[in-house]
Amino acid sequence: MFFKHRTPHAVEELGNQKLLELIYNVKDSWDHAKETEYAVYEGQVDNELYSRTKLQEQKYLYLYTKARRNHLHGYLNDSVIKQ
Repeated sequence: MFFKHRTPHAVEELGNQKLLELIYNVKDSWDHAKETEYAVYEGQVDNELYSRTKLQEQKYLYLYTKARRNHLHGYLNDSVIKQ
């Protein structure tokens, strides 16, 4: 009565959008970890920093394969493609 009835397609679309947002966030986190590791590379890279980078990479790859199984496509970055 108080809840809006959603069709299964709308619920699936909402889940897909959240998955894409999570993928973008994890990708940003992975890029940041790689940059940090590269910046510290001139010094001494400890195992914890390397492990964090690999963990972020594995998270991203897991979410990416999950999105591929759902046939999801992200949006294009406007700054990369100009007409």
